[in-house]
Amino acid sequence: MRLHSLLALAAAGALLMPLAANAGPWPAGKKGEYMDQCVQVATSQQGVTAAQADKHCKCGADAIEKNFTTAEIEQLDSKTGVDAKLRDRAQAAVTSACAPK
Repeated sequence: MRLHSLLALAAAGALLMPLAANAGPWPAGKKGEYMDQCVQVATSQQGVTAAQADKHCKCGADAIEKNFTTAEIEQLDSKTGVDAKLRDRAQAAVTSACAPK
């Protein structure tokens, strides 16, 4: 059950990062920010170990990088609001790639 909660959390975090149609690298510093925030929230709010959080957050970061462009990743990190369709795509990509097998 906790892994499902972590998955939901990582997916939500992924929605905060901008992504694009063609896969591309993360903007400078953004992957580290995503990882730090994801792990911190997972360990403090979801009650998982740091190792579990790190593993899942890495999976989410890799899914984002694989499925979205750098521009889209930047859009997901927008301070002025994130497009709902883009956010939903990001959540689906992370959920699909990182769901327990």
